[in-house]
Amino acid sequence: MSVRRLERVNELLKREIAGVIYKIGGEEKLDLAAVTVTHVITSPDIRHARVMVSVRDHEQERRHIIDLLTRHRGTIQRHINSDLKLKYTPQLTFELDESIEKGDRILSIISELGLSDDDTEKPDGDE
Repeated sequence: MSVRRLERVNELLKREIAGVIYKIGGEEKLDLAAVTVTHVITSPDIRHARVMVSVRDHEQERRHIIDLLTRHRGTIQRHINSDLKLKYTPQLTFELDESIEKGDRILSIISELGLSDDDTEKPDGDE
């Protein structure tokens, strides 16, 4: 499968999974504003897909949310199968994506140091 086609499949799966999570989250009283599907990594044969999920704040509930998504994996896969026309419906694996929180932490450290964009763009002595 071409790389471009695989990227399109990843984006389709990302949107579809996010929509199904919205339905499941409403039933489970989940804070949907905190849950984001950041990206999907599909194997070249489309048999497996890693779904990267970010959970903003809710540090104590992150593991619970990933477990909840894993429990509903079959439901999510059935929705994908019925809504998307793919040769195979990939087996989903949900993983916590902490990259957004790490980025926020780095930005807050930079902010605390008092560095602005102007300070980082010009080296000392260059005017």
